[in-house]
Amino acid sequence: MTAKKIGFIGLGVMGKPMALNLLKAGYPLTIWNRTRSKMDEVIALGASGADSPKEVAEKSDIVVTMVTDSPDVEEVILGPEGVIHGAHPSLILIDMSTISPTVARKLSEELSKRGVKMLDAPVSGGEVGAKEATLSIMIGGPEEAFMECLPIFRVLGKRITHMGPSGMGQTTKLCNQVICALNIQAVAEGLMLGAKAGIDLRKLLDVVTAGAAGSWMLSNLGPKMVDRDFRPGFKIKHQQKDLRLVLSFAAELGLPLPGTALVHQMLRAVEAEGMGDKGTQAAIVAMEKLAGAKLTS
Repeated sequence: MTAKKIGFIGLGVMGKPMALNLLKAGYPLTIWNRTRSKMDEVIALGASGADSPKEVAEKSDIVVTMVTDSPDVEEVILGPEGVIHGAHPSLILIDMSTISPTVARKLSEELSKRGVKMLDAPVSGGEVGAKEATLSIMIGGPEEAFMECLPIFRVLGKRITHMGPSGMGQTTKLCNQVICALNIQAVAEGLMLGAKAGIDLRKLLDVVTAGAAGSWMLSNLGPKMVDRDFRPGFKIKHQQKDLRLVLSFAAELGLPLPGTALVHQMLRAVEAEGMGDKGTQAAIVAMEKLAGAKLTS
């Protein structure tokens, strides 16, 4: 069977390795990125470049979008040169960005008027997961479209779950981000307590990661906090964008999320230090400000 022609829009930290994995798997790939220089490496390895999202849609069976926020997704889909203007009735659009569930449902409704099916399929696993094709992918939208795209998802990730109708992929991702953000804050507070009490932080990490407090955040971000290694796997500013989406969606539901609101403000203090482009482990900086001490002191 001939491999489906895939279009890929958005070649950032996550998008580029995902596009490269699709290329390695043998899929014909047409790409577009707002900053055209980011297309060069993928084109050199065999992809075709397009001049607009519209052209990507015209040349593809399935279009994947991986951009930053709800307005960016709306622009590449519904904008003057957007996917919708190059859409054909058999097209499937997979949005793998993290956006508002409400916006995802609106986009799905607009595309359905052109006979286009949409899946909202945000991911978890960061840059490492994108490169190693081990992402967790949570998907909302029509089940028949999900089944048709399952081979593509299997190229990109390991845990692939259809969560329900349109918007449920994004809703799942926002739940994920609440748990991640509060976990990061917990790691920062636990390490700060240990530092102020004079505990050997490396021994502390060694023992608590092996017990009930163990988590991905503790194992991966805890040592980086101790080493003051703030190189980004996932940036503070992107975590903040996701938390804004969470709090806005919670407001639509009339749901209080006090812990999430606190972490959002703590990370704002980190942004005020000019560290929005640092990794989320830089959350420790806000705790250091409150404690009046460095973690390693």
